[in-house]
Amino acid sequence: MHKIIDSHFHIWRQADLPWLVGPMVPRIFGPYEPIRRDYPIEEFLEDQKGQGIEKAVYVQTNWAKDDFEKEVAWVQQTANETGWPHAIVGYADMSVDDVRPQLDRLKAYPLLRGVRMQLHWHQIADYRFAPTPDQVIDPKVRKNVARLRDYGLSFDLQLFPGQMRDGAELVGENPEIEFILTHTGMLTSMDSGTVEEWEAGLSRLAPFPNLSAKLSGLGTFVQRNDPDLIEFVVKRAVGILGSERLMFGSNFPIEKLWTDHAALVSAHLKALAGQPPSVADDILWNTAQRVYRPA
Repeated sequence: MHKIIDSHFHIWRQADLPWLVGPMVPRIFGPYEPIRRDYPIEEFLEDQKGQGIEKAVYVQTNWAKDDFEKEVAWVQQTANETGWPHAIVGYADMSVDDVRPQLDRLKAYPLLRGVRMQLHWHQIADYRFAPTPDQVIDPKVRKNVARLRDYGLSFDLQLFPGQMRDGAELVGENPEIEFILTHTGMLTSMDSGTVEEWEAGLSRLAPFPNLSAKLSGLGTFVQRNDPDLIEFVVKRAVGILGSERLMFGSNFPIEKLWTDHAALVSAHLKALAGQPPSVADDILWNTAQRVYRPA
């Protein structure tokens, strides 16, 4: 059995998440009634039991902005009590004048490895998170992202293909910061035009060695576990970025809306079956170990 680092998963308490409290808010992954509840570490461990997951990286879940430290503190406490997770990607608001006071507070938590602020924008309103498509190169965002270098923190970069020209500019001007492209650039459909734009976007980012990508959330837009889609994305991403810059992530419990953890891992292993063993080693372990340095 392969040893696996899950580089992208979530745990949460419903009461802390604005989007899980009150009226249903449209989300990029569609209807989400089954996950409008607590998802504790104990349930995640049960979900992935027997799948070879030995380490995991928690990624922020959009708590209220003012609770950015509260979120990391809770996850750190969870790790102290249970041994899981092994690294944390927290939230920091890159749109403020100076993000350093937030980073100063977050660095007190030993498992913090990076931050994410979702910058993705799409023509389809329900797919949007950022207020404008070019927020990724907003002067304040650029200045604050550059400050991550002094803290030794990475940045989880969440963009659609149409934004990747700007994304490449941000990545290129910060060679000492590790950037991790969330969900491998979010391929929304398999029509030829969409695939072509997605491949072109990955190719714009490929020249920068400080850019990696997560093979996570691939069921987001089809809202099912699709082994053929996973194999397609894996093969194309390996060809463009190389396996040494790719890593597996479950995106649980979001993917739990349409599949179970065993089926998800099985689909990824099937996609890797025809690749050299070194490719599987990179995607399942080496890249995440290098980028996130899980404890």
